[in-house]
Amino acid sequence: MPDFLDQPRPVRSGEELDAARLEAFLRERFPGSEPGIEIAQFPGGHSNLTYLVRLGMREFVLRRPPFGSKVKSAHDMGREFRVLSRLHGAYPPAPVVLFFCEDESVLGAPFYAMERVRGVIIRRDPPAGLPFPADIARRLATAFIHNLVLLHALDYQAIGLADLGKPDGYMARQVRGWIERYHGSVTDEHPEVAQLTSWFNERIPASTSATLIHNDYKYDNLVLDPQDTGRIVGVLDWEMSTIGDPLSDLGTALAYWVEPGDPEDMQRIRWCPSTHPGSPSRAELASLYAQASGRDVSGLAFYLAFARFKLAVIVQQIYYRYRQGLTQDSRFAQMGEVVKTMLRAALRCAEANAL
Repeated sequence: MPDFLDQPRPVRSGEELDAARLEAFLRERFPGSEPGIEIAQFPGGHSNLTYLVRLGMREFVLRRPPFGSKVKSAHDMGREFRVLSRLHGAYPPAPVVLFFCEDESVLGAPFYAMERVRGVIIRRDPPAGLPFPADIARRLATAFIHNLVLLHALDYQAIGLADLGKPDGYMARQVRGWIERYHGSVTDEHPEVAQLTSWFNERIPASTSATLIHNDYKYDNLVLDPQDTGRIVGVLDWEMSTIGDPLSDLGTALAYWVEPGDPEDMQRIRWCPSTHPGSPSRAELASLYAQASGRDVSGLAFYLAFARFKLAVIVQQIYYRYRQGLTQDSRFAQMGEVVKTMLRAALRCAEANAL
């Protein structure tokens, strides 16, 4: 039977870890471990880097910031570790964390380790050969939304995460902050930015009841049961999680969701098999969320437009690092086109005021 479990690959050039220093650190932490260290890297991801480390018979996942990044607030390993250390008991799909190291002499940056969540990860398309019929596609999309509703229903104060964010004025700060981030990483002129800036500032939603939000909720941050790919067993990449407006989380999820009728430039950057038969539309996903959560989603177009803008800024920050020579990752060379695509998509959403 084919093995569809997500597997690591050789470490990308320029993102190697100092194996000798890491092994010495780990042997102090795990005395008596069998000799030998192996390091591989999980594919995907343009932000924090994820490795599989084997020390003798011991295996775990290591997370560290990207090389060359100067945006320390976006790569706070200690914060991500603290979130997960509190979260798993209340929300089992969150991974179990093992330890945090803030000593930058080991790997050049803080890092943490967590247990590996074994399963299938679906990226742009399902793994080759994996059956993905229409009924599974719909069931996974439904689980995708219901799992987000469960996250938003958590009592974040009871699990010790009340100080994770400042819910009052959340969206106003988000709009201001992401516009500033764009202007701090400009490489090319994009006229859509001025139009979107005015549109956002005129329509910032009033604060709603705050929840714990993931802030980058999408298919390739899910780990699926290999025996039932319509069931979610893990949710990864909590680096952007905070306390904020739950509709912004839903907006981000929808920003990654490309439909068959979307323009060709969006089809080229499709993140998941959302055009596959059986996959619901963005409007259907929003309706599922409204039914399961009881929240009013009538103003969701603002959140989708803003989420697309935010994704454009995130990609722009990565592209800026590439243009400055701070990273040599060849995947980043074409990201300027992705920025253009997402800005155009954000403006279309804003002008139509629709999903």
